[in-house]
Amino acid sequence: MRLGLTGGLGSGKSRVAQALQELGAAVIDADQLAREAVAPGTPGYRAVVEAFGREYLAADGSLDRQKLGRLVFADESARRRLEAIIHPEVIRLMRARVEALERAGAPVVVLEVPLLFEAGLENEVDKVVVVDAPEEVRVARVAARGSLTAGEARQRLAAQLPLGEKVRRADYVIDNSGRWEETQLQVERLWEEIRREETHRPGGP
Repeated sequence: MRLGLTGGLGSGKSRVAQALQELGAAVIDADQLAREAVAPGTPGYRAVVEAFGREYLAADGSLDRQKLGRLVFADESARRRLEAIIHPEVIRLMRARVEALERAGAPVVVLEVPLLFEAGLENEVDKVVVVDAPEEVRVARVAARGSLTAGEARQRLAAQLPLGEKVRRADYVIDNSGRWEETQLQVERLWEEIRREETHRPGGP
């Protein structure tokens, strides 16, 4: 089974993905694929430099992701240009990883994709899981990491599909607004349910 895992910035997707991995799922992180897609020497890297200029490179020659992020989340046209470069390459890498894991016999492959709906990738998975939490909780979590201010976090949230819409379109919802122990129990129940469903799918184990 291919399980799409998404949610809003700061909702706790990565921690839920880790919990599913510990239960036996194979996890593909789209953010990691996005970094690979624009690593120095790749076609994606060259396309980004051509589109935005060498002023968005760090001292070591890699992309300055923070500086580029500040640009694209303040300028919708710039964000769309960047997404047009990165998204097709991420999808190519993702499909290759999924196929390799399925050939290796992975029973459940989790695709952790922050922009699952925005990129139209819900058709790449069998079921969609959305990790939910109130906006104030999510902003506080992001600000606590220190990489973004609360204002920058809100700016990035505004660029995503509203979390309420993602919840509406989900097959499963994990409420991560409270204590992690409560979230962990929900993840375990989800795992039991999808494993039961996988057992009854045609061609399932």
